[in-house]
Amino acid sequence: MNIQIVAPGDIERESFRIITEELGNRVIDDEQAPIIKRVIHTTADFDYADNLYFSPDAVRLAMEAITDGAHIVTDTQMALAGINKRSASRFGCDVACFMSDPDVAADAKRLGVTRARVSMDRAAEMGDNVIFAIGNAPTALLRLRERIDEGYRPKLIIAVPVGFVNVVASKEQIIETPVPCIVARGRKGGSNVAACIVNALLYMLDETRGAGDSK
Repeated sequence: MNIQIVAPGDIERESFRIITEELGNRVIDDEQAPIIKRVIHTTADFDYADNLYFSPDAVRLAMEAITDGAHIVTDTQMALAGINKRSASRFGCDVACFMSDPDVAADAKRLGVTRARVSMDRAAEMGDNVIFAIGNAPTALLRLRERIDEGYRPKLIIAVPVGFVNVVASKEQIIETPVPCIVARGRKGGSNVAACIVNALLYMLDETRGAGDSK
């Protein structure tokens, strides 16, 4: 097998060229394509071209929330670490994960529930201007569904937990809500996928802002 000689700065560009080529004639929504391709780039898994679900206007509404300085809340430190904080800060967005907070752990132990569930309640206290990036904990999604049923309306839920127990069902419960969402249907997902979807939205906005600045 031949080894390609690619300059470091061209590796990502070449990767996206290969992804586009291998997607072939598949029809992908123009707004969704940068997100789908970045997830494939992150995972090398073309199944995401089929299993990523976008609620109506999810991308546009997500970008509006980011430009409005939404709080971005994750369910893992890994997702938190993977989100580009510099890009987020340019839009006035902070990025947080409450899973390691001592009071969250204490409340979870006292109530006999997961820290992810308590973390969602903590995030909901920040108001509706929140984007959730959930890549690990189905219990986080189940709690969000309960809060939504009670009237809570966050700006976006990225529902991409990976695994087996309650994973598929929890994602489908988010799809059933009126809240905008991007969901990896089925068992696949992960914290890296959650982070890369957030980053894809941020980079799309960066490109839009750059195009506007150049005019």
